[in-house]
Amino acid sequence: MDKFTKSLPLPPLATLRPFEAAARLESFSRAADELHLTQAAISRQIRALEEDLGVMLFERRNRGVFLTREGREFGRTVSQALESIATDAQELRGDPDDKRVVLFCQLCEAFYWLMPQLADFNRRYPEIEIQLATSTRPITEFSGSFDIALQTNGRPSGSHRMVFTAEDEIFPVCSPAYLNGVSTPLSLDSLLSHRLLHHHAEPADWLEWDGWFRAMGHFEFSSVESAVFDSYPLLLQAAVAGHGIALGWRRTTQRLIENGELIRPVAASLSQHDAIALYTREGASQRAGSEALLGWLREMLSGK
Repeated sequence: MDKFTKSLPLPPLATLRPFEAAARLESFSRAADELHLTQAAISRQIRALEEDLGVMLFERRNRGVFLTREGREFGRTVSQALESIATDAQELRGDPDDKRVVLFCQLCEAFYWLMPQLADFNRRYPEIEIQLATSTRPITEFSGSFDIALQTNGRPSGSHRMVFTAEDEIFPVCSPAYLNGVSTPLSLDSLLSHRLLHHHAEPADWLEWDGWFRAMGHFEFSSVESAVFDSYPLLLQAAVAGHGIALGWRRTTQRLIENGELIRPVAASLSQHDAIALYTREGASQRAGSEALLGWLREMLSGK
């Protein structure tokens, strides 16, 4: 094996990590941010790799870069190789704390749903330490390492393994003060005359008002007033503060409804059977701590 490996010329090793990040994120600028390099440095390294391989890995266009077929295939190869190296290196280092589990979680679910529940997990498994990593972005854009990830189903997940999905329910929410004594429930037609709060995500992997109204059988959507937010937690806080009506997911709004900060102004609701997805990191080995957390999450998510 050693003779075989030495007989094959490797590409410049310094170019592989910048290429892997750029291929995974499909962006030189995001790769630069992740690796704490300049965009010019990323571009130089990838150009050097292309010259060494003799093929174009990216198409450069005015508004961005796009993987070629060769680039996509080589990106998968490099990503799998680097993941294998990282996994083997971690095993050689040894895990000083096999009971530490890193959970990647969307910020809103972490704040409104998970944190109030974690006391139960800590009571059941006092020996396991949960390290929480949160983001408003999908796991494909998370540069750190994790054991388990929880995010909205349908968001980019790369090659990480989906373990199970869980249901949720989507319905309008607003503060009691916003309606100012208006009788409820509102009709869908009257809802359109109110200020609707929108969440704009890139890529568009989040159910928005137009999709919700279509699911309710209301095919003509035109809001009189609206406000757009690029963060769902911020949108939810805007609803609490009385700025308008937002779409709420049951798991993230239930406690706010129970304590009176939010109400449901309409009776209509949309059930989603596969709303939330749980993943394990590609190449991650099975550990007792991870299995315990997965089992607990499955139990918590099976209820309301």
